[in-house]
Amino acid sequence: MRRQPRSGKRHVLRWVAVGAVVIVAAGTLGAYLKYRAVYDSITRVTVPSTALGHRPPVYSTDSLNLLVYGDDNRAGLTPHQQFVLRTGHDQSNNTDTIMLVHISPGRHHLTVISIPRDAMVPVYECDPVAGHSGQQANPAGSVQINSLLQIGGPTCLWKTVEQMTGVHIDHFIGIGMLGFVKVVNDLGGVNVCVPFKVNDPVSGLNLKSGQQHITGIQALAFWRTREAIGDGSDLQRIQRDQFMSAQVVKGVLHSGLLSNPIRMLKVVSDAAASMTTDTGMTVSDLVGIGQSFRSLSGQNVHFITAPNEPWKQNSNRVQLMQPQAGQVFAAIARDMTVPKVPTTPSGGATPGASGGGAQVLTTSPGNVKVEVLNGSGVTRVASQAAAGLTSRGFDVTGTGDAPSFAYTKSVIEYASAADMAAVNTLKRELTNVTVLQVPSLVPGTVDLILGSDFTGLVPQAPRAAQTPQVGQTMQATATATGSPSQMPGTSPSASASDVNGLGQSNGGITAAAACSADSQAFTGPLSR
Repeated sequence: MRRQPRSGKRHVLRWVAVGAVVIVAAGTLGAYLKYRAVYDSITRVTVPSTALGHRPPVYSTDSLNLLVYGDDNRAGLTPHQQFVLRTGHDQSNNTDTIMLVHISPGRHHLTVISIPRDAMVPVYECDPVAGHSGQQANPAGSVQINSLLQIGGPTCLWKTVEQMTGVHIDHFIGIGMLGFVKVVNDLGGVNVCVPFKVNDPVSGLNLKSGQQHITGIQALAFWRTREAIGDGSDLQRIQRDQFMSAQVVKGVLHSGLLSNPIRMLKVVSDAAASMTTDTGMTVSDLVGIGQSFRSLSGQNVHFITAPNEPWKQNSNRVQLMQPQAGQVFAAIARDMTVPKVPTTPSGGATPGASGGGAQVLTTSPGNVKVEVLNGSGVTRVASQAAAGLTSRGFDVTGTGDAPSFAYTKSVIEYASAADMAAVNTLKRELTNVTVLQVPSLVPGTVDLILGSDFTGLVPQAPRAAQTPQVGQTMQATATATGSPSQMPGTSPSASASDVNGLGQSNGGITAAAACSADSQAFTGPLSR
């Protein structure tokens, strides 16, 4: 039997189907090529894991921690752009905006912690890289955090923030001033509120009082303005910037931008041209970050400033306040609820054996003179431990190598019984450590010899209700509950809402905050 010819209708449908597949494939390829082109326009920096030192552990594989900074480098800006943006001609590469962004598991909550530009932080070793001299570790020294990008590039900033907070950072994102301006314009501007007329000749900010809608150049001026408002401090500038950020988030969530691929591509394209990331951040990582924001609400986006206090050596600088800062960073690292930490130490003295008074078993870390020695042969372990102890208040007199690299267990050596208070105070910062009296040592200073099983400073059992301090690597250790990832005094979060309360408990705001609620950020002798 002769086969019937195919109908014309089926023939047409077949080619329509083929054509549709080709069109879809071409559209998908075109979209990919567009995003690939955007990705290729990003400046990417290789960050070797060895350059980050002994890194904090990953407690939550479902959360994402990003180091985000504003890069005020004028390189690449034309003289006209420098004039319009009021940037000046300074060619230094400082980071006046530094934020640790935590995206919780489920991507329903986001916490942004601002680290003040004036914060004095430990001097960790940073390798020299192209265009940057690097720095040697100095346990007794401090460095202003906003200078680290100039000193050692993004790797140095990443390492310092990670070491001082104990938060394992997944990627970094740097954004330049021109990119900031373009993105704000792409978003359609932002609402800001000022309680009085502002005319700052330094930044170029010129606003009348009340709520106003500003675009890119004025938004950059608002972000940078400090000298002519309030008390002139960077801390108030951070407050104002957080309120502005809240309005940006509110506008993005309400505008439908995240569900508009064409508008989104425009925003990302303009940002990418002034963006720097680590080479480990892929296209899918960037897309994933963008998709994370789709399920957010303003109430679940929190902005806080890392707890801080005036630096003891210069009141114009700040240092992280302990134990409050350690509490905040521990919550971020673990995505857990951390109880309020008492500001006064407990204990410190117990009745003596004779019952005739009190025997002081510990002392203030500032009274402990300690020399840190490498007894394992692990590169830089002594300098990193010394920097961590220094950040907790210990008087580190120096670092070096032990007579042998054969130590497995760490050892605290001391001269006489008069040093026992110092020994016990230091011992609380360590696990699996042996105490050994060596009469030939100089009284008043103890030696800490680090063995091969040393993995970082950890909290002591007597401080179970406290959180790790800044400078601690927060190495996971088994607790009384038997959970290696649960810190004493914390509770694992059944959902990300646990860590989301950080904003309210630490003087922060949410993205739902009203523009007019930021009047305190303008209070001071410069206001008029």
